[in-house]
Amino acid sequence: MRIIISAGGTGGHIYPALAIINKIKEKEKDSEILYIGTTDRMESTIIPEHGIKYIGIEIMGLNRKNPFRNIKVLSSFLKAKKKCIDIMKEFKPDVVLGIGGYVTSPVILAAHSLGIKTFIHEQNSIPGLSNKILNRYVDKIGVSLPDSIKYFDKNKTIYTGNPRSEEAFNAKEISKSKYGLSNSKKLVLIVMGSLGSMVINKKMMEVLPKFKDKSYEVLFVTGKVYYEEYKNLKLPENVIIKPYIEDMPSLMKKTDLIVSRAGATSISEITVLGLPSILIPSPHVTHNHQYKNALVLKERGASVIIEEKDLTSTNLIENIDNIILNKEKYDIMKKESKKLGVKTSASKIYEVIKQLKDGE
Repeated sequence: MRIIISAGGTGGHIYPALAIINKIKEKEKDSEILYIGTTDRMESTIIPEHGIKYIGIEIMGLNRKNPFRNIKVLSSFLKAKKKCIDIMKEFKPDVVLGIGGYVTSPVILAAHSLGIKTFIHEQNSIPGLSNKILNRYVDKIGVSLPDSIKYFDKNKTIYTGNPRSEEAFNAKEISKSKYGLSNSKKLVLIVMGSLGSMVINKKMMEVLPKFKDKSYEVLFVTGKVYYEEYKNLKLPENVIIKPYIEDMPSLMKKTDLIVSRAGATSISEITVLGLPSILIPSPHVTHNHQYKNALVLKERGASVIIEEKDLTSTNLIENIDNIILNKEKYDIMKKESKKLGVKTSASKIYEVIKQLKDGE
C-alpha cells in the first residue's frame, strides 16, 4: 500500500495522523508512507523524528483580519497544489489522506485532479474551513464525533472516532506510585494540554492549597514552562505537581476524574477510557470549537463545563466533590462517557483506506 498523508499546524492534527500511520504499518509492514506538511510548522520536525519520509510545501492559511493579504495566500496555494501534483505523479499513491489543517487543501485537491482516491478526517465537532471545502471533492470522510456527520455528505461520511483513542485504549496501565500517588485513593488529574495554560496556572495557585483534607488525591500537570512557579508553593500532602507526563493515557487509566481542556484528542482519550470529566475549553481557538466539543459530552451527561472566565476555586472544588464523592452521579457520567468512546478507531480508518485502495 502506497499512502500520502497530510496534516499540519497542531498536535491535534499531527498525532491522529501518526496513529493512522502506525496502524497502516502494523497491518501492512511493506507499506510506503509519504507525509506532506508545511515547511515551518511543528509537523516539519515531529514527523521526520519518527523516521517517516517528509516533504514540506510552502503554504499559508487564510488571513481573516486582512482579506487583501489573501492574494498571497491564493498564490501560495496554487504553487503548493502544482508541487503536490508533481509529487504524486512520481510517488504514485494508492490513496491520499488529509487529517486536518490548511496544508491538506492543496494535497487533497491535487489528488482529486489526478483521479486518486482520497480520505479526510475531522477531529472536532464543528469542521474546520479546509474540511468544509474538501467535503465535495473527497471519496470518504471520517469523523471523531457522531454529531459532526450532519456537516458532511452523509453518503460518504463514517463515524470512525479519533484514531488516537485506539492507542489510548491499548496503553499499558501503570502504578500510581510512579508519580508519588497512593494506589488506594481516588485520583483527580488536572491537565491543560502538553504546554499548559498561563491563565489556568495562575488560578490553580489559589485552588491547590484548598484540596487539603480531601479524601482524594490531585495531580496537577503544569506544563514545562510554568513548573518553576510552583516550586516554592506550599501544598497539601494529597496534591502532587508535575511539569509533564510522558505516558498520559497510561496514567489516565488509573484516573477517576479528569479536569482538562476540550481538544479533539483529549476528548477521544477521555471517552475511550470512560472517564467522567470537568472540561475547561480554551477560548483561544477558531470558532470556539473546544467549547462545542465539550458540549457534546455535557449534553450526554458525561461531563461538566466550566468556562475559563468563570473558573474559581469554589466552583471547581464543588464540581469535583459533586462528581467524585457522589457514586450515583459518578457512575452515570462514566457510563455516558464510555458510550462516546471508539476502541477501534484507527482500525476502522485503516479498513476504509484499504477499501478505497481496492476500489470497493
